[in-house]
Amino acid sequence: MACVQIVETSLRDGNQSLWAALGVDTAKTLTIAPVLDRVGFKAIDFTTSTHMGVAVRYKKEDPWERIRLMVQAMPNTPLQFLSTGFRFISWETANPEFMGLAFATLVKNGMRRFALADPMNDADSNIACARMVKAAGGEYVVGALVFTLSPIHDDAHYAACARKLAESPDVDAIYIKDPGGLLTPLRARTLIPAVKAVLGSKPLELHSHCTIGLGELVYMHAPEWGVSAVQCASGAASDGNSNPPSERVVTNLRGLGHQVDLDDRALAEVGRYFTRLAEAEGLPVGKPQPFDANYVHHQLPGGTIGTMRRHLAEHRLPHLEHAVIEELGNVRKELGWPIVMTPFAQMLITQAVMNVTSKERYEVIPDEVIRYALGRFGRPNVPIAPEVLDRIESLPRTRELRGEPAMPPVAELRKKIGPELSDEEFLLRATMPAGQVDAMKATGPAAHHYDPEIAPVKRLLRELATRRDITYLSVEKPGFRLELQGRPEA
Repeated sequence: MACVQIVETSLRDGNQSLWAALGVDTAKTLTIAPVLDRVGFKAIDFTTSTHMGVAVRYKKEDPWERIRLMVQAMPNTPLQFLSTGFRFISWETANPEFMGLAFATLVKNGMRRFALADPMNDADSNIACARMVKAAGGEYVVGALVFTLSPIHDDAHYAACARKLAESPDVDAIYIKDPGGLLTPLRARTLIPAVKAVLGSKPLELHSHCTIGLGELVYMHAPEWGVSAVQCASGAASDGNSNPPSERVVTNLRGLGHQVDLDDRALAEVGRYFTRLAEAEGLPVGKPQPFDANYVHHQLPGGTIGTMRRHLAEHRLPHLEHAVIEELGNVRKELGWPIVMTPFAQMLITQAVMNVTSKERYEVIPDEVIRYALGRFGRPNVPIAPEVLDRIESLPRTRELRGEPAMPPVAELRKKIGPELSDEEFLLRATMPAGQVDAMKATGPAAHHYDPEIAPVKRLLRELATRRDITYLSVEKPGFRLELQGRPEA
């Protein structure tokens, strides 16, 4: 039987899958950090450039400060940064110099482990990023094989990608990344051995989701075929569209005879914390999902489902969710079977929404879809449908984007944005609206502690403080009564 390690994903993928990347802030992160460090996880799936942008935009918190504080709070467990191709925060494709600076700044702030997931499964792109990470001092690089279902993504495709990644001295391990939770035990029985056969001594990890109830089942068989680590979330941040639940996975792996060396009491405390957090903040709690055969039509990743629902709600269009999902599958086929992950998942969703809400399909085509058709994100797996490509080519906007300049050199960007800025602030200002970064800086340092037990009370008091029509307040609980009487305004 195998010795299996666990990579914990609640702060990154669990937060994104179930809570639209908005459920966790710096205080919530730091509060659980010492316990996470005691468990014995192989690593903590901690952040992405997208999450760093969310910290600035929605939380008004410095993501670099969050990384530094978390590194100090967790000296024993590596934090992981997930990179999806040549992009950092912005959807714009970055040049190698800019990506090199981003990786170097992440390493400088304490990131030790990097997962590289090219959205085209371009092994050469992943290897180029791995070389940058190692040149910057990164300790451990995991190259991703992003799993999807399409006419071209067969076992031979993944074995060829895995062989090329394994040959790179800058790639330390490989992982099968199944963002949609599409991998069945039957397919895994051929896929995992095919990949493992070309890796030599390099370890293989597995990352899946519970979106249609398959991820946990695959985890039970994976160690038999050579997987040495699986990626799990904890408590309310697991199950549903998220990753398999850590406590249940550990218990079942041990029941099947495998060895999992973790501090069980600390693991249970982690699970309780994320459940209490969800209850205190009114966040969704992940629950086991039924199998849904129709899901393979659109393959929307767990993390993107939460983001899609947030965007539809913000635009007051939640009733269109089913129509958008159906249209997404059609758009994916017409655009050449891109893998449904960042940034393609967002492109597909946006185009699907446009197609559903416009008078005719492809009446409106977002810039990022045009850039995709122009090859800015790599070559599509198969040619784009002729009628769609003709529509894109006919647009005046396409001619404009074809002629747009590439990202300028870093020195030129620094001169434009501010030569006196730190690397950390420069990277934020180069990829985000200045007003959002200004608002973050004006807010000041983030809080460091969070107590889910008193969070609802604090939220209530903040709401009451904004009211001018309340002159009497009574707080009661067993053995305690507090009455506050205000003076009526003259």
